Amino acid sequence: MSQTRTLALRRAGVVTALAAAGLLAAAGVASAHVTVHPESYPKGTTDGVLTFRVPNEEDSAATTKVQVYLPTDHPLLGVLVSPHDGWTAKVTDTKLKTPVKTDDGTITDAVSEITWTGGRIGAGQYEDFDVAFGQLPDTTGRLALKTLQTYSDGKVVRWIEEAEPGDEEPENPAPVLKLTASDGTSAAAPTSSASSDTDTTARGLGVGGLVVGVLGLAAAAFAVVRGGGGRGRDRASAWRGSQGEG
Repeated sequence: MSQTRTLALRRAGVVTALAAAGLLAAAGVASAHVTVHPESYPKGTTDGVLTFRVPNEEDSAATTKVQVYLPTDHPLLGVLVSPHDGWTAKVTDTKLKTPVKTDDGTITDAVSEITWTGGRIGAGQYEDFDVAFGQLPDTTGRLALKTLQTYSDGKVVRWIEEAEPGDEEPENPAPVLKLTASDGTSAAAPTSSASSDTDTTARGLGVGGLVVGVLGLAAAAFAVVRGGGGRGRDRASAWRGSQGEG
């Protein structure tokens, strides 16, 4: 094998490995954040569910406490917590600085914090925590739902950072619920479980397709290099035949 061909094959292999590793790493980072599902609801939506997905990022510790902080300047009204096997939820109410007027009367307090304890999320696992609400605010376009994740070794990851529009995603982003223009109805958006599962599947298929594409390009490069070497040998054989060599 010539030195030129050997170098070409090595370069193709390095490019393929780096590209595939980069794609897989990007997918892993994206999926490691605490997120809320669905990612958006119409403003003022009534009777819906938010699902907080909490993955474990540590190899040697389990997640043992999850704290979600709900904004009180744009409060979620009528919050209820779904029972979760192995976990105990503590709900904290706060008096609102500005009461909210509704068709059922004036609301003066709202849930500001939900803390889950007693369970464990092991390495390579995640948990979904469901929170029902009676009504979303219609006075803002987004809600930052800051979350603290505590591990069994005492480490606390603060998912509280907010990015300005156009900025890159911060290292520890807060889960954000986007509130879109109201469609004039009170029907809730699709449940979060189906939405999140679909999103996750789509992302997985997309990353898998990109990896296959990269590997295909590498295979093509290998074939071109190999084919070039084969044509060189064929030309040499033809030349020897014209000289009468056996």
